[in-house]
Amino acid sequence: MQEVVRRWWNGVWGRLTRRDVWLVRETRWTVIARVGDTETGKVLRWEFDTEPDAEQMVDRLLRADSAGQWRAQDGGTPPPAAIAD
Repeated sequence: MQEVVRRWWNGVWGRLTRRDVWLVRETRWTVIARVGDTETGKVLRWEFDTEPDAEQMVDRLLRADSAGQWRAQDGGTPPPAAIAD
């Protein structure tokens, strides 16, 4: 079962500029990033053995150039269903 540990959103509603990032833990740590909205957005996924390695990827994603300003979200919101195992 997946556990959403943390979630971020760049605060932009537009389907072209919205960004979402989830830090998810099963037996391994998973970072999931979506570019765009929930219907047409592209989803990327990375798996890591340790939390520090996963958090390093989250830091890279949050530092990347994007519109809006990143803000932490409620961790209970699940990542995109299309990639959930």
